[in-house]
Amino acid sequence: MAQVFRPSANTIAKASIFFLMVLTIAGLCGLDLIHRSPYVRYTHRPKEQPVPFSHKHHVNMGIDCRYCHTTVEESASANIPSTRICMNCHSTIWKDSPMLEPVRESWQTGKSLEWNRVHDLPDFVYFNHSIHINKGIGCVTCHGPVDEMPLVHREKPLFMKWCLECHKAPEKFIRPQEEVFNMDYKEPKNQLELGRKLVKEYHVQNENNRLTDCWICHR
Repeated sequence: MAQVFRPSANTIAKASIFFLMVLTIAGLCGLDLIHRSPYVRYTHRPKEQPVPFSHKHHVNMGIDCRYCHTTVEESASANIPSTRICMNCHSTIWKDSPMLEPVRESWQTGKSLEWNRVHDLPDFVYFNHSIHINKGIGCVTCHGPVDEMPLVHREKPLFMKWCLECHKAPEKFIRPQEEVFNMDYKEPKNQLELGRKLVKEYHVQNENNRLTDCWICHR
């Protein structure tokens, strides 16, 4: 019986299979890179807001984070400031600025401004602001240098892997509670020594409460 395929067909078949495998792996790697890209994770890209609020301007004027985010020390959520908080100052400062017209309209009508949340976690992730703050985690650790952002953007990708970097070794990130809201705080040279001391002092974790247990963030 005559040979149906030429001897080179085996080589072509092997090369095709190898090429298909390489193409599949490259495609999966490409999708992973796209998923982790700043475009998808929305990092370093300010979101459009009803008013171009500058954190940099307000922080440099000496306004503390807690003046606007009033519940951050006692609640799971860092509240979005109400129009009343804005008007505490802007009823007299820049009160006729066209840029602040949406704020004045909100104040007059009683309709809240619809701010777009920058740090928005999925529903299956539980995050409590007050716990992190009261355990000595600074605002900058998660939100980045907000005091340098004319328009606030997401600094960190918010991956689970990124969260676990801190949960596995909190002593690398923890700081004294009185420095949590200090945007200019610099880690001391003895950070690990200080961190280990603070982890014990603030009861960050123990044998029965490991920060890497699934239920800590997924409830």
